Amino acid sequence: MTDDRHDTVVVEDDRSGSSTGAILGIIAIVVLLVAIWYVAIGPGAGGGSTTNNNNTTNDNGGNVPALTAPAPASS
Repeated sequence: MTDDRHDTVVVEDDRSGSSTGAILGIIAIVVLLVAIWYVAIGPGAGGGSTTNNNNTTNDNGGNVPALTAPAPASS
């Protein structure tokens, strides 16, 4: 004797949002890597080693003129 009375279970696989989350995750990782590059070795490093202007002159041992003090204001 066979038993034909059994329940049928239908399982739907909803994958409509899984690709959106993966794309957003990849974009977030790329943005994070660009930010790390910018702060660590990019133009935002701010080490000051690219331009060092201290208003000093190197004339290979020549005479450097002395700085003059401004004249006192008359009263």
